[in-house]
Amino acid sequence: MQRIYEPENLLEAEVLIGMLGSEGIEAYLAGRDLMGGIGELPVHGLLGLAVSDEQAEYARQLIAAYNAAQPLPGDEPDHLPGILIC
Repeated sequence: MQRIYEPENLLEAEVLIGMLGSEGIEAYLAGRDLMGGIGELPVHGLLGLAVSDEQAEYARQLIAAYNAAQPLPGDEPDHLPGILIC
């Protein structure tokens, strides 16, 4: 298993796990149970997505494409140009 990405929060982690799962990649979220300790633990680096060694490179490519996604023209509000609103 390789730790391939540190999501910013639990919501992003769940979205990425679902996306990877739809591509046949089983992902494990390390640190999920530590989220209740925020305030006692450092905020950054608690969460980490891990996948099998064989699927790590493909999973990194998928996450890079996810992070590079741009809104379709006309989908973003005028007061938030360039922001993808889901």
